[in-house]
Amino acid sequence: PPETRAAARARPRSGPAPVTDVAKLCVCDLLVAQCDVNCCCDPDCSAADVSLFTTCSVPIVTGDSRLCSQKAAIYSLDVEANPPERIFKLIDQVNPSVFCIHATNYKQALSFSSPEMPTSENFDQLLKQFGSASFSAEPDSWNMNTDAQNPSDVNETYSYEYGVPIQTADAFLRLPSPVVSSWCSDANPAGFLVNQATKCIRSVSVEKCGNIQAVSMLFYINSSILAVNITVQSIVVQSLNGMRNLLNGSDVLRLPMILDELCINIVLGVSYHITYTDTGEIIEAAASFVLGAINKEALSIQQSFEISFTQVNTKPVPLSGNPGYVVGLPVRAGFRPQGYPFPVEILFAALVLNTNKYSQLTILQSTSNQDCLAAQGARTPILFGYNMISGCKLRITAAMKCQPLTQTLLDLLKGQSFPEYVASFGNSQAQDVLDWVPITHLHTSEQRIYNTFQSSCQIPVSLEIEVKWTKYGSLVNPQARIVNVTATITTTTLKQLPSGRERTIPITSSVVFTDISSPAEPGYKAWPTINAKLPFDFFFPFV
Repeated sequence: PPETRAAARARPRSGPAPVTDVAKLCVCDLLVAQCDVNCCCDPDCSAADVSLFTTCSVPIVTGDSRLCSQKAAIYSLDVEANPPERIFKLIDQVNPSVFCIHATNYKQALSFSSPEMPTSENFDQLLKQFGSASFSAEPDSWNMNTDAQNPSDVNETYSYEYGVPIQTADAFLRLPSPVVSSWCSDANPAGFLVNQATKCIRSVSVEKCGNIQAVSMLFYINSSILAVNITVQSIVVQSLNGMRNLLNGSDVLRLPMILDELCINIVLGVSYHITYTDTGEIIEAAASFVLGAINKEALSIQQSFEISFTQVNTKPVPLSGNPGYVVGLPVRAGFRPQGYPFPVEILFAALVLNTNKYSQLTILQSTSNQDCLAAQGARTPILFGYNMISGCKLRITAAMKCQPLTQTLLDLLKGQSFPEYVASFGNSQAQDVLDWVPITHLHTSEQRIYNTFQSSCQIPVSLEIEVKWTKYGSLVNPQARIVNVTATITTTTLKQLPSGRERTIPITSSVVFTDISSPAEPGYKAWPTINAKLPFDFFFPFV
């Protein structure tokens, strides 16, 4: 509930544990087993020695000065007492600095711990702890709440920043990956907003498949991301010959088991999908699994892992490069809404094959029968850098009317909704108005005269799209940038056919990518000019 989350946020976290005990710290104790004069914190000084003190040479002893709140030991003398006595007080001192440490999640961070020297007895233990690419000296310290007295603080919400490891109830969200070799290492944490896709090899055997945690679904969903539980979104079962079937119910936990000399329900792939808010708070976590089976001959399996992130109340928009376009990825396009400039919530492009639902730049898709009326609605996305041509044949009869035929051909060539703008970069965002290039529309006409005295009709027969792009950026890593897009509709004059006559007309669509980059020339800085002024008597007495 919101009340519980608000209370969790308002609950103060405990400060870092002090490294030293200030009550036992004495910086003026220089003599061993002897009382130092006027050293009020010297434990070797007796009451008789303290009665001879005139002052305390060190009146206050503090701990780490980097902490916002720290213990302080105050020493003074009660000169009114007979004989004088030492007064000791232990108080909490507040550090006025704005750069002090308020809370920490690693209690050894304020001191330098002596490393453990490897020996023949502890070598295997140290190799297991520090042998991977990433390790933690204290895995339990990854818990963001250091107050161990209140177990309910584990469900406290936390706002992440980019790249920060995603915390779970026990440690962090695991995303196994190969480290040195191709074998899987489970010590790789998943970073917030860092999309990753890894593949690695896991050693398995049919006899021990039930005891290997990394091939069980429970290993990947038994932890909760702070207050959010990991739910199972889908389960796909893969047979030994590679056939995959999607299970209807995804709420059933399928654990590895031995059946007819086969080990079934072992994890071959895991795909995490994290939903977060604009403040960096994770509100939903789902996992999709690919389960398979192995026989006795199998000694290892290849596992694939993937993680993606989506902001709440938004739809993911696939990119075609970062920042420049990548050859083979779709050209992103969109419309200008009524409230120009573009609002953030307008999504300009999405890769969906054979459809124009998301208004990407598409052309007519050729079919096997070459019938234009049968191919109506079939579209294919324009891939950057690929010159494409497609077409069909339209059979025209005398019964066809000019205006409906013209509209049908326009819809066939341009689609139901032809976009108005094209993204200049592969990662152009909707709110960046200057990163969108308007599409220029041109019209040409082909004159064809038939020996008939019937009225003529102008119909479109071809659509030619020319995409001009240039190399942008440095010579070392140039980025592809679209600077101009031209869509040319070519029409032809069609005379009214006599009754009973037919005519077949080819309809074509084409895309041409033109590189208009100027030849790259390395630039050099100009030689520095010497502007030295000598004193007026520099050559005295010679001049």
